[in-house]
Amino acid sequence: MLELREILGHDMIKEHFYNAILTGNISHAYILAGEEGMGKKSLADAFALALLCEEGQADPCRQCHACKQVLSGNHPDLIYVTHEKPASIGVDDVRRQINDTIQVKPYSSSHKIYIVDEAEKMTVQAQNALLKTIEEPPAYAVILLLTTNVDAFLPTILSRCVQLKLKPLPDEAVKEYLTGKMEVAQPQAEIYTAFARGNLGKAIHLASSEDFKHMYAEMLGLLKDLKKADISELLDYIRRIKDEKLDIGQCLDFMQMWYRDVLMYKTTKDINLLIFKDEYSTVNSMSAVSGYDGLERILTAIDKARIRLDANVNMELVMELLLLTMKEN
Repeated sequence: MLELREILGHDMIKEHFYNAILTGNISHAYILAGEEGMGKKSLADAFALALLCEEGQADPCRQCHACKQVLSGNHPDLIYVTHEKPASIGVDDVRRQINDTIQVKPYSSSHKIYIVDEAEKMTVQAQNALLKTIEEPPAYAVILLLTTNVDAFLPTILSRCVQLKLKPLPDEAVKEYLTGKMEVAQPQAEIYTAFARGNLGKAIHLASSEDFKHMYAEMLGLLKDLKKADISELLDYIRRIKDEKLDIGQCLDFMQMWYRDVLMYKTTKDINLLIFKDEYSTVNSMSAVSGYDGLERILTAIDKARIRLDANVNMELVMELLLLTMKEN
């Protein structure tokens, strides 16, 4: 479990938590909002560790009995709310784990902390049950709602919580972590960073994902062979995407970044601006035979493909139209 000072980025949120601890001005309810993998749980855990430390400082000692309990996952005043149904957090979950226990005073701390991960899954009934607790909480209670979708909450919940939104990290910070902490080679680190878009957790996952490496190889082969492939070969690629359950969002991301590189190199002739530096030779040759208008049409077609897939249009049809556009341009 990391301390606040050890967490990469999110300086404004860390400063907010530091000030809350040092001044004693701690809210009874917080919403931490951000994409999966951005560090919501790390921030919540670090805040809880600092609040429960017996030293009462913003940086926990990690040596006192309370710190050792938190670090071992056994502190009685730190409750992680769970749910049996994967897709929802029901009213019974909230009543049983929060409402029915929150009036019991902390066992060994001045705070009693509840962390609700995937809080966007709370049903309306569950949120209404929680609302009664948030409106009149005991002085020692701290509730942390972690979510990927703040719009899923009732306005009455939002108005009673301190909302803290996690922002993407700078690409350079993500890249430095991958090359330094994980010893990822620079070219690969640049690719993982581009796909992660400032989400460190996503970058770490991609760096160790065999599924991503497989998707990368498949898409690279497809785009290299696209111009000379006939219709049957294109349809075969589409069937492979479906049969091998490749992440279609990642496939489209790859295509978008690839053609972005082709367009970038055609415009600037600067290899340092490329994401796929290892594929410079192919990018260079494609940029030489592709027109600006054609590349713009391809990038527009990729955006349209995303919209169609979001609207549940048949994946194979969407990809066939997209690959034909790429082949013709």
